[in-house]
Amino acid sequence: MNNETTYIGRPMNRVDGYAKVTGDAKYAADYHAKGLCYGVVVSAGIARGRIVDIDTSAALQLEGVLQVFTHQNVSGLAWFNRSYKDMDAPPGKHFRYLQTDMVAYSQQPVALVVAETFELARYAATLVNISYEADAHTTSLTGNLDKARPPKGKKTGFKKPANRGHFDKAFKEAPVRAEATYYQGAEHHNPMEMHATTVLYYKNGSITVYDKTQGVLNTQSYVKSVFGLSGKKVKALSPFVGGAFGSGLRPQYQLFMAVLAALELKRSVKVMLTRQQMFSLGFRPITQQTLSIGAVEDGSLQAISHQAVSGTSQFEDYVENIVNWSGMLYHCKNVQQDYKLVSLDTYTPLDMRAPGAVTGVFGLECAMDELAYKLNMDPLELRRINYSVEDGSMKKPYSSKGLMDCYEQAAARFGWSQRNPAPRSMKTGRLLTGWGMATGMWDAMTVPARAKATFTADGKLTVGSATADIGTGTYTIMTQIAAETLGLPIDNVTFQLGDASLPFAYLEGGSATAASVGTAVQKACLQIRERLLSLAKDIPDSPFRELSIEQLTFADGKMYMIETPANFIHLKDIMTLTETDAVNVTSTPLPNIFKQMKYAKNTHSAVFVEVQVDEELGLVKVSRVVSAIAAGRILNPKTARSQIMGGIVWGISGALYEESVMDHQFGRFVNHNYAEYHIPVNLDINDIEVIFVEENDDVVNPLGVKGVGEIGQVGVAAAVANAIFHATGKRIRDLPVTLDKLL
Repeated sequence: MNNETTYIGRPMNRVDGYAKVTGDAKYAADYHAKGLCYGVVVSAGIARGRIVDIDTSAALQLEGVLQVFTHQNVSGLAWFNRSYKDMDAPPGKHFRYLQTDMVAYSQQPVALVVAETFELARYAATLVNISYEADAHTTSLTGNLDKARPPKGKKTGFKKPANRGHFDKAFKEAPVRAEATYYQGAEHHNPMEMHATTVLYYKNGSITVYDKTQGVLNTQSYVKSVFGLSGKKVKALSPFVGGAFGSGLRPQYQLFMAVLAALELKRSVKVMLTRQQMFSLGFRPITQQTLSIGAVEDGSLQAISHQAVSGTSQFEDYVENIVNWSGMLYHCKNVQQDYKLVSLDTYTPLDMRAPGAVTGVFGLECAMDELAYKLNMDPLELRRINYSVEDGSMKKPYSSKGLMDCYEQAAARFGWSQRNPAPRSMKTGRLLTGWGMATGMWDAMTVPARAKATFTADGKLTVGSATADIGTGTYTIMTQIAAETLGLPIDNVTFQLGDASLPFAYLEGGSATAASVGTAVQKACLQIRERLLSLAKDIPDSPFRELSIEQLTFADGKMYMIETPANFIHLKDIMTLTETDAVNVTSTPLPNIFKQMKYAKNTHSAVFVEVQVDEELGLVKVSRVVSAIAAGRILNPKTARSQIMGGIVWGISGALYEESVMDHQFGRFVNHNYAEYHIPVNLDINDIEVIFVEENDDVVNPLGVKGVGEIGQVGVAAAVANAIFHATGKRIRDLPVTLDKLL
């Protein structure tokens, strides 16, 4: 017996990597069928008002144009008399496309042109002439703060935190205080793969839907709900996703358009959005937040107030956990938190990588840095002093918290002790060098998930769950879990996902998939082990007859006796000797709720950043980042490091590059393309070092996994902004920190 089948914790290559680099991996827009036609969406040209007339005659006169769908000819959809199902929908009146002449936001889809070729559909779309009656619109958050109101309704994952202590009194009495307001504009997802749906139509009226989504069950449920179809009529597939970051959590409008056209025309239809239309799907909400922090001279926090106002649409209340982190991250007895919304004439904001935390922790960690300077204290030391062993809001200890180790290891690797604390003190030529740091925090969530496993007589294992892989490595880590649990060579294991016919899995988001689906996969494989032992006991003269599963181990494709490893049997032989073709199980893991309820479950990080600022030009370069992550058990250090690096790059991008320019005259994001909505390129990203701090946690789930998708981005923008202050002595509280703000 050897360790050849020990896979969990090993930095393994992606099992889907070959398919991706060779082009074998098919994405939503890559599917074709005989007679496939193409749809192009026409977007509204005003931000608020009504459509007076849509003239489609010029488009319909073109040979090969099949139909132009508008609110004038779309009716009879089932969503008026059936419940609307969307796993990620916020409370409110969910938007229904092509159902009214009203325009609620700029770039609202108002027509779909379908033609025999994509080029023809695109040209015909330019011939659709729309007349509008525009109403006054409002798209400015800061211009409407007087209209801020509490959120309406409830949304899973959000609960307004309770205040504690007496903030006003404690803050007034605190000898050292820091108060500041921070602003963050809209930030857009912009994955490389744009949203697309290909619908294959069959003569019996059934459809196969290839959709860009973070949850095929959500896609299937939406289509059934809107169009009144049974589950047997709708097959939903999404085996590969070219990035999503939250944009695929809700069904996007190309799904509705493609299914509508396929059912009406009884043809297979493909609809892919343009890059410009990708800016109409939702975004990280525009937010203004004010923090007030009071401390005594030794740095002990006495009072924290965190007030935030975010924009939402006129028809839904999208909420985030923005202020909650201030009541959780540090020890403080007097905390006041408030969160309000302003309804704007935009589409509803949408979950984006680490929703709420990226925004709220930016404000908190910049305010902590400002307080550290007022105290004349090392920003790292201030955080150490106020380290909390429990979630102050819930009054619960953490299931595990390796944050102090994150501080120590990252600071040592970065060389933080060599920092001259004075702003503008580290200079080479005209380059000002700045060092900044911040803490990160995210939830360690688990969500419902099931998995099925089939072990066949040829020694092969197939495991499946209706989850997604949006580039995070889900295919790979699930294969690792299954292979190790059943003790099989990894090449003998296949993991299936992205198919609505597979067992239930929630949306892939929130860093919950590895923990949730991983636990289901592990349990399914453990059940296979039990079944194999049961079969082995039926073999004549079986030496395993009196043994329990605890007395056995599985490795190298064999079942071993732990006390006497020389006694073993090949798993394939068990199947052959018992004349068994396959062993099938479906698992539904149930968390230990009573144990978990006693603890707060979170991931943590410490981010250290070096920037170089050109004093004459105002240009900022992030030259070094060291990030230490405490996220429980790391299933695959290679894919996990990739996740953290991606989060760090996006944190840098949000801090320095990603600026949405809203033209309030037209109520539209005017830089809705890759040319003017800036994101970093390779030359903008320099040394990044990721440290995984060892953390054992038997509370979060049987695997001890917390997830790493989100935590990599949290705190990065604050660390960059804090480093810029250290370099320049100028505090920029408005993201992104562009050169015009520095100059």
